[in-house]
Amino acid sequence: MTPSIQTGLLTSSQHTLVSSNVNSIEKLKNANVQDVLSFLSERPIHTAIMSGLIHDNGLESTLNRGEFYGYRSAAGTLEGVALIGHATLLETKSDDAMAAFARRASETTCVKLVLGEREKIGKFWDGYPRSASAAHHRRNELMFEQRWAAAPAAAVSGLRRATLADLELVVAAHACMAEEELGVNPLTTDADGFQMRCERRVRQGRVWVLIKDGRLIFKADVVAATTAANYLEGVYVNPQERNKGYGVRCLTQVTRELLAHTNAVCLLVSEHNSVSQGLARKAGYTVISCYETIFLRSSSKIAPPKPGRVAPGK
Repeated sequence: MTPSIQTGLLTSSQHTLVSSNVNSIEKLKNANVQDVLSFLSERPIHTAIMSGLIHDNGLESTLNRGEFYGYRSAAGTLEGVALIGHATLLETKSDDAMAAFARRASETTCVKLVLGEREKIGKFWDGYPRSASAAHHRRNELMFEQRWAAAPAAAVSGLRRATLADLELVVAAHACMAEEELGVNPLTTDADGFQMRCERRVRQGRVWVLIKDGRLIFKADVVAATTAANYLEGVYVNPQERNKGYGVRCLTQVTRELLAHTNAVCLLVSEHNSVSQGLARKAGYTVISCYETIFLRSSSKIAPPKPGRVAPGK
């Protein structure tokens, strides 16, 4: 996709969105957990990452790499919830909530990407002051979902949950994927934090690997896990082992394992990544929605991200 570089004055519609009452935003506290989870549970697939982070860390934790905000109506009911930080995610029921979150995100320097359904992200960007981020790249994506396990196939011998003994291989593969996604290797910019996050996910039992003769063949990460939905990312097949059926067989088996404990498994794929789309479909996934990611950049000289997919939390 051609990168979009935008600057200039806000349009009249953008002024309308930005002028909403930002004071209606509240920083959410752990005391708000049940109210927030109830709001997010109305659309569990589309809110899986936020719900998963709250289940894991609560609303107040540096592990979320951002802060949770709520937007309430005059009657005091939630009309929106957003995680604003490294990866900004949002769920809203009103344009006022969307505009308020856009303004707050524009004032937050650590925001690197914004992810959501295409229509919602369009409204978010209408309310985002252009001066806050002169350079950005946008990418359309497809949300795939599976609720019923695909027909069983022969089990992949050796496919298992990763252990700490596998951490070096997991970190190296995920760093490679992150560099392809964002143009920066996290092992050069945030080595300790990146390795800590990989290690934590391994300790949680959420990284699946196939390793043969000391080589990582396949990897997949469960970014968020709730009884309603699991969000799967970081799906990796060793370049030297592609076109041998490992990807489809391993992804199918992992999905079957996950569906024993959750109602649905979902993942995102770039609309231009026909190979990954084919992999998802062969493993039994179907498209349910169109998404968009906006990558915020400090310079227009940075190359646009490639059509991969890496966990927002990385």
